[in-house]
Amino acid sequence: MADHPIVHIEIPSSNFKKDSDFYAKVFGWQINSDPTFDYWMFQPQSGPGGGFIGLEPPSSAKINQPLIYVGTDDIEASLKDIEAAGGKTVSPTMEIPGTGWFAIFTDPAGNQMALYKAMNPGQ
Repeated sequence: MADHPIVHIEIPSSNFKKDSDFYAKVFGWQINSDPTFDYWMFQPQSGPGGGFIGLEPPSSAKINQPLIYVGTDDIEASLKDIEAAGGKTVSPTMEIPGTGWFAIFTDPAGNQMALYKAMNPGQ
């Protein structure tokens, strides 16, 4: 079976600056922002990093519902496995320009999660 690590976490936020300042102050996370996408990212000293996702459409983010991204080598095959095990595809595979691809699914309990495949693995 392929390795499926947690590779990214998105924390819903209505104020990127305020929320990123909180996590930087409390946990010492490094914060970077990408003005092209208005996306604020965090990187802890170890483990997966992530970002703060807005609550405005087209985002489906909701407060109290962080989104965890699981790495995969084949999103479509993983979605088939998820559906065969009782999960559901919420959003089909979409490209993150210059970065990779993702898809969103729910597990049988209704928890929303995501799959991620890097465009250039190992970089």
